[in-house]
Amino acid sequence: MEIEPVTPSTPRPVRRPTLVQGWHQLTFLHWPVEPERVAGLLPAGTRPDTLDGVTYVGLVPFLMRDVGLGPGPGLPYLGTFCETNVRLYSVDEQGRRGVVFRSLDATRLLPVLAGRLGVRLPYVWSAMRLHRENGVITYTCRRRRSAGRGRTSRVVVRPGAPIAQPTPLELFLSARWGMHFAWHGRTVHLPNEHAPWPLHRAELLDLDDDLVTAAGLPHMTDAPPVSVLYSPGVSVRFGMPSTVRRLPQGRV
Repeated sequence: MEIEPVTPSTPRPVRRPTLVQGWHQLTFLHWPVEPERVAGLLPAGTRPDTLDGVTYVGLVPFLMRDVGLGPGPGLPYLGTFCETNVRLYSVDEQGRRGVVFRSLDATRLLPVLAGRLGVRLPYVWSAMRLHRENGVITYTCRRRRSAGRGRTSRVVVRPGAPIAQPTPLELFLSARWGMHFAWHGRTVHLPNEHAPWPLHRAELLDLDDDLVTAAGLPHMTDAPPVSVLYSPGVSVRFGMPSTVRRLPQGRV
């Protein structure tokens, strides 16, 4: 199997968009983890993607904007909301690199229901806020009672200078051109495309998080993240899904 290279631009341009989104004011926090620790958390037909023998767990709070179907345009109100993701990194049997979401907290109930019922992604309805003041961004998240009362996250960062030349690790963590998920008895790859990430250095001022532990990775955030990045954001187009592997009957 030949694995696609890690590049700042998509290796698979989207010809027929099925969904558009804007990902804005993102902070990327990452911790290294042994591949064998997370292998069982990935869908069938995929394995942990690694760099120098290590894979990573990401905590990514941001502002989602202008979600829409097909080529768009997106919805300015219903399609705009705060979101926080816990994610892992995968590669499938066709060599396509991607992201596997362990949880997606969002403030809008309609996208949560559409994500859970439509494509069976682990969306959670949460109260969230993004506040920016004096060059410091604070992201807060609190899961509603029906979604696991008491689970919270608070991330405070100060974005810094832009990165002219990302390191191999920074590219590995950010240049992801698809996602893998289980759907109706099969593992699916959903490609996306967007402009290269405008990445910035960032200083982590405070972190108090339960979401990574709730995603099946306890004690991960006891140590400081090895990578802290910020991006003002990109506009994204998703393509047509394709099957990685059909699962045995009765398994979802």
